[in-house]
Amino acid sequence: MTESTLFTKIIEGEIPSFMITRSEDWVAFLDVFPRRPGHTLVVPVEPARRLSELSPSSLSHLLEGVVETQAILSSHFETHDFLVGVHDGPLAGQEVPHVHIHVIPRTENDGGLSMMACWPDSPPIGGEPDFESLSKLSELLKQ
Repeated sequence: MTESTLFTKIIEGEIPSFMITRSEDWVAFLDVFPRRPGHTLVVPVEPARRLSELSPSSLSHLLEGVVETQAILSSHFETHDFLVGVHDGPLAGQEVPHVHIHVIPRTENDGGLSMMACWPDSPPIGGEPDFESLSKLSELLKQ
């Protein structure tokens, strides 16, 4: 990835941010359009659009950054529950072409929904699973 992204500019200090913690491999700063208070982005210093493009070292350090960020948010928001999400590419909803992990503290009655809310027209959870379709897809994916 050669183009400078919004996140690259934040990492390099060209654009101000509300940093909460960082290491030499990742940064964590508050999202400027938070879904709720404490919504934080953890971003690798290594520029890459997708998780699969990160080096194994950056990927490992990035997850360490998520855990460290959760500890900080956990203390302030008095919770150990988080929505941790990645939009891995533009079709997945990624708006900035640089890997980033959303870390959002969840508390009782915070108004947030489950992943099912992303696909409201999907069949509800329950009933009998379609074991035949799952088996076929599993076999195809193993090839």
